Amino acid sequence: MRASRLMSILLLLQNRGRLTAEQLAAHFEVSVRTIYRDIDQLSAAEVPVYADRGPGGGFQLLDGYRTKLTGLSPAEAETLFIAGLPGPAAEMGLADALATAQLKLTAALPESARVNARRLSARFHLDPVDWFRSAASARLLPAIATAVWGETSIDVRYQRANSDTAVARRLEPLGLVLKAGTWYVVAAVGESVRTYRVANILELSATSERFTRPKDFDLVRFWTASSRAYEIGLYRGTAELRVSKRGMARLETLGATVLQAAQDSAQPEKSGGWTRVTIPIESIDHAAFDMLKLGSDAEVLKPTALRRRVAKTARDVAQLNG
Repeated sequence: MRASRLMSILLLLQNRGRLTAEQLAAHFEVSVRTIYRDIDQLSAAEVPVYADRGPGGGFQLLDGYRTKLTGLSPAEAETLFIAGLPGPAAEMGLADALATAQLKLTAALPESARVNARRLSARFHLDPVDWFRSAASARLLPAIATAVWGETSIDVRYQRANSDTAVARRLEPLGLVLKAGTWYVVAAVGESVRTYRVANILELSATSERFTRPKDFDLVRFWTASSRAYEIGLYRGTAELRVSKRGMARLETLGATVLQAAQDSAQPEKSGGWTRVTIPIESIDHAAFDMLKLGSDAEVLKPTALRRRVAKTARDVAQLNG
């Protein structure tokens, strides 16, 4: 931890110029005495740091002294500032590592590009969680991340979706994915590779058993293919609707796949501003819930079972709230 702090102090002095012991102590949440010891340690390592006494004084590096960080162009380093995700990094226990990495990136830039990098990070922010939602629980994420990095197996007790039962599994975690504020672990189980929602892992025990990561496994390619197959596999039927102009716009709330299908099948009626569309549905129960979201801006034409279910549910709601 101290070695990391020494490097961070060096990078801060390089990037920001003169800083007081009090400012450094507040930044690292340590005592001023600790900062003085750290400065002595840097001096002993022949880092040219010196102190100005009196009001306006502080520590700074000898003019022209810079650490070396090669391999990144200014444009590459600036881009990585936009990619920084402090929330997810903190969930994985990497907040300090991310802060240090950004300091190193700043140190890699010439002064003109350094200003641009700061402007980028001040003007662009990525919030991966959808509106009116909170990030899913990720209390076990650091342990999973450690297993992914160390290529060690984990024993978990997993709560299946829409079920009261939990199953025990030994996983070989191959990667972590953050999707709309929810973390997933992609893991090998026997001969297959599956996806598990981190928030549904009730218990986790780390093991010392190492596994060999498949050389040809590509996390991005796997996630893209499996998530697309998951979306397509959800839909087991279709429904024909009449939707108003506002209802057509509201179909977006049911997902991009549904909206695209509606747009592709749209047949405007000659009068009234309504349109007939065909959309994919998961099941009668799920589709009935979705139709109620559209309110009076959608009429179910087919299947009859869905039309009846929507009507019955609407009557029950009206009676309950009458």
